[in-house]
Amino acid sequence: MKNKLLLLLFAFTLTVTAQEENKQTEKNTSRFGIKGGYNLASIKTDSNGTTDNRHGFHIGIFGESFISDFFSIQPELMYSQQGYKIENELYELEQRLNYLNLPIMLKVYPDEAFYLELGPQVGYAISHKEELKSNILTTTKSFEPNSFDWGVNAGLGFRSRSGFSIGARYHLGLGKIYEDSDTFNRLIQFSCGLDF
Repeated sequence: MKNKLLLLLFAFTLTVTAQEENKQTEKNTSRFGIKGGYNLASIKTDSNGTTDNRHGFHIGIFGESFISDFFSIQPELMYSQQGYKIENELYELEQRLNYLNLPIMLKVYPDEAFYLELGPQVGYAISHKEELKSNILTTTKSFEPNSFDWGVNAGLGFRSRSGFSIGARYHLGLGKIYEDSDTFNRLIQFSCGLDF
């Protein structure tokens, strides 16, 4: 009986230790995955105003590598629909700017599941189109934005043990969209991701 109790206690100790090691290993393992979600895009104008929002989406891949128990670095490569809309009684203007973005996020895990993130982002404009509708005429024109955009991101999120994550991020554009005017990207993103 005594031997059985000692054997049971030993097995229990091994199981708990293995579970703790698995948790630690899982948390500190490099990850690769896909993510995508909803964009709410606008721009900041010369007069410190903002435009109406353009609704769009983003999709791409990411990799996450831990540099300590609580910190990781996550580079991403994302296709992102951005731009803006202006609507009033005289006309409706929609500018569609689509980017290939490269954010590099420093993530902090105060808890095993929740994280905060902050980091720079550079983007390359891969397509652009402006559409103007008014009571008088409807035209589609193409204006040349700057090819490169840059700024900073901040966000937060949750990741389950199964590898499913949800998050929200704000992008503050610091590079001018057009060379001859002080216009900057603003973007709110809501994402879902899955790592492998």
